[in-house]
Amino acid sequence: MIDDLWYKNGVIYCLSVGTYMDANGDGVGDFKGLLRRLDYLHGLGITAIWLMPFQPSPGRDDGYDITDYYGVDPRYGTLGDFVEFTHGCKQRGLRVIIDLVVNHTSDQHHWFREARRSKDSFYRDWYVWSDKRPANANTGMVFPGVQKSTWSRDKEAGAWYFHRFYDFQPDLNTSNPHVQAEILKIMGFWIQLGVSGFRMDAVPFIIATKGANVRKPVEQYDMLRAFREFLQWRQGNAIILAEANVLPKTDMEYFGRDGDRMHMMFNFHVNQHLFYALASADSRPLAKSLAATKPRPATAQWGLFLRNHDELDLGRLTKAQRNAVFKAFGPDKDMQLYDRGIRRRLAPMLGGDRRRLELAYSLMCTLPGTPVIRYGDELGMGDNLELPERNCARTPMQWSTEPHAGFTEGDRPCLPLIDKGPYGYEHVNAAKQRRDPNSMLNWTERIVRMRKEVPEVGWGDFRVIATRDPAVLVIRYDWRNNSVLFVHNLDERPREIAFAVGLPGDAGKLLVNLLSEDHSRANKRGRHRLLLEGYGYRWYRIGGLDYLLKRSDIDSDTSGKAAQPA
Repeated sequence: MIDDLWYKNGVIYCLSVGTYMDANGDGVGDFKGLLRRLDYLHGLGITAIWLMPFQPSPGRDDGYDITDYYGVDPRYGTLGDFVEFTHGCKQRGLRVIIDLVVNHTSDQHHWFREARRSKDSFYRDWYVWSDKRPANANTGMVFPGVQKSTWSRDKEAGAWYFHRFYDFQPDLNTSNPHVQAEILKIMGFWIQLGVSGFRMDAVPFIIATKGANVRKPVEQYDMLRAFREFLQWRQGNAIILAEANVLPKTDMEYFGRDGDRMHMMFNFHVNQHLFYALASADSRPLAKSLAATKPRPATAQWGLFLRNHDELDLGRLTKAQRNAVFKAFGPDKDMQLYDRGIRRRLAPMLGGDRRRLELAYSLMCTLPGTPVIRYGDELGMGDNLELPERNCARTPMQWSTEPHAGFTEGDRPCLPLIDKGPYGYEHVNAAKQRRDPNSMLNWTERIVRMRKEVPEVGWGDFRVIATRDPAVLVIRYDWRNNSVLFVHNLDERPREIAFAVGLPGDAGKLLVNLLSEDHSRANKRGRHRLLLEGYGYRWYRIGGLDYLLKRSDIDSDTSGKAAQPA
């Protein structure tokens, strides 16, 4: 059962094959290059690699416009190279999850080319058509300011087709049983080649009803159950991680009240309030977002992240909160995108301040869920705001001080390397940081290891403990008679706080610091008093030094073998 729920205490690392490592010198990353870097990823301590789209594509939307769901883009290699990669992952105990982009295809996909030729085509009803321009064509755009409509006229078809995203990405008619069957076939194909799950793109749009006469889309949640059942039949421990930026009141509809729909979802609600907390030094809205997203089935899990490959979406915040985040992390217009978000990477957003970067990662690793790390963030990579839209945060991985950061031996990398300023590859690269014991990379490796040694975060119940200081967040987890507690100071100024750990039986117990020798013993009133430096954080195990004797029990329950205590 524990192995079936591997994602509950995992750490996921997201990368794009095309920007990670180039083995053949053509300037584009490939699977052979990625295979060379598996030891680096294994050393980082991650559990699973999440691959962004690598299937054949015209590349107009960074691979999210797919022309063949059953292949590998020739720029990245072959299916054989992919299998060698998954085999290399298996040898190192790493799992692979891949993007499942089935809300839409490229307009160059043979399904769409066949669909546009005739109303009698078998594939015609695989897409969403209208004989005339729908009245709501100017609403519902995903990329406002860039995208002008959700309906476009196709001359060859003599009809209008629906596209929630760009006009070169026609939406699939996911209500069509043939389309649903094809989605299952796609999942089965990649599972057979060694994949352990899927990050499903744009889930709310996939399950929504579509059409010219649909004024208010209705979510077809049973579709999610069908996806889950298929995976359980084919491979019991395969998962779906849903991209679903939805309100907390609908979370259980996606997870399934019996835990029979999505295994995981990204917690966009907490993500946005986390950035507000970092901007304002006020933990109270974050605590409310944690409470709002607390209900979930026992087998379900949140995906926790800081930055991803898209913009930092702030659409769930109030206008005042959103403006506070913009002011702190993206004050210039060219740092913002789609009137709702920030397109920068994490390190420049936080001013390159190592204290704030550690605080942010410590929060991500100790809030309820499974951490998801964006490639390069373990180094503190920067962005290139001269690149359009979201490409500014998708620059190639910085491996060394060699030409083109060691990413390619060719002369023309697929995207420009960051070669200027404090985030240039001569200053920020993996080779340099591996040799520095105090580097961001080595700190990240340590925090990943420690995160996996506190399974209470992934499995346990949590509560936020009051401190009377909104700048300080204290959160406690309990699982199988073991407890951990985490303290974070969101302010740049030192804070002194006093608190009780939460349960009467714990009043006299020692708080054992998991990251240093700075332990805390309660006073006679059963309260702990801490002095936290600016942006300081503490990881504690509750229960005194006897926890050392219990560690092996916890670790053998979750990993099958005992780990050494921290």
